[in-house]
Amino acid sequence: MTIIATNSISYNLVLLVLRLFLGSMIFAHGYRKFFGGGRLPGTAKWFESIGVRYGALNALMAASTEVGVGVLLVLGLLTTLAAAGLMSLMVVAIATVHRKNGFFIFNKGEGVEYTLGVAVTTLVPGTFGAGRYSLDHVWNIFAWSPSVHLAVTVFVGLGAAGAQLVAFYRPSRSA
Repeated sequence: MTIIATNSISYNLVLLVLRLFLGSMIFAHGYRKFFGGGRLPGTAKWFESIGVRYGALNALMAASTEVGVGVLLVLGLLTTLAAAGLMSLMVVAIATVHRKNGFFIFNKGEGVEYTLGVAVTTLVPGTFGAGRYSLDHVWNIFAWSPSVHLAVTVFVGLGAAGAQLVAFYRPSRSA
């Protein structure tokens, strides 16, 4: 059995590629909330329609979190917390929109397949960090064991999602 060293080029390149994908993907979602389509007012209205109270505040928080988490992941800065933020975003999306639509994304209303996949994928940089090609590595930020990174990612990610849902989500009885 071959074990890849955490200082190997392949290990660090895979972490970089994953961070670049996740970061740019979620950044694009936040950017679109700010500058595309219905912008923040449209997002706020949609949030209210699905049972998220204080739509304007939550649209701003969602867009800001998506942009911020995206930048942090791309830079490999505060990666464990950024991964937790992305996990939280996906868990809230699952709870508020996708869970009632089954698993597959091609189901009417889109199922949890995509959002769950992204949430689970955040465990990789959340657990193993940003790798050598990151600001975390350059500045030696959060040089913890993988088990501590995993615990922080899951605890903060699920905790923030739970707090968000308890504070703001009030779906209609028919939802």
